[in-house]
Amino acid sequence: MGQKTHPNGLRLGINKIWNSVWFANKKDYANYLYSDFKVREFLKKKLAKASISKVIIERPSKSIRVNIHTARPGIVIGKKGEDVEKLRKIISKITKVPAQVNITEVRKPELEAKLVADIISTQLEKRIMFRRVMKRAVQNSMRLGAKGVKVEVSGRLGGTEIARTEWYREGRVPLHTLRADIDFSLSEAHTTYGIIGIKVWIFKGEILKHDLTKKINFTKNFTYNSYKMKKKRNTNKKGD
Repeated sequence: MGQKTHPNGLRLGINKIWNSVWFANKKDYANYLYSDFKVREFLKKKLAKASISKVIIERPSKSIRVNIHTARPGIVIGKKGEDVEKLRKIISKITKVPAQVNITEVRKPELEAKLVADIISTQLEKRIMFRRVMKRAVQNSMRLGAKGVKVEVSGRLGGTEIARTEWYREGRVPLHTLRADIDFSLSEAHTTYGIIGIKVWIFKGEILKHDLTKKINFTKNFTYNSYKMKKKRNTNKKGD
């Protein structure tokens, strides 16, 4: 039986970038990875109602920069930026380095797979019929410019005894085309009958070579500069 690869993982380094953008040696790698995980879990709980689509973490020299992409920036920022300052202090405490928090507004949440999956999850928990929820979510995304959308839900749909999987698609979602810009995300709806799993694929078009260079160029520059700085520090230590 054929299995589908993760659309985001398959395209890393081709037309997608990593959510953690930093370079580390063997000694620091595990600590950086674990602190990134703790920061993401904290933001997931703290900003559960802020419609967070993704969190990108960068690590300049001896500091951390957290870029939060949200459809509701007002909730994250708070009155006169008070909430952002609180987030910055807590993140700095978790990672034990100076922290910087940047907020980026998502202008079209219907084209972000994570936000679409979360909306479907919320509606299923309110006992709205799953077919109506799927169709409405797909049509909203298509109306705002998506080339194709697929939604899949699985579990005890409608409270039936036996779990099953249902899906709905409009347009085309070419999973084998590596240059295709496909956003994919998962979510869960906790209902009285159990957990319903939700998967969303959104095809936004194909990224050609000249567009691709612009999209991933900053990642290459950041990684290369971090590597040069680490190498320079190690050389200075040997010289001493």
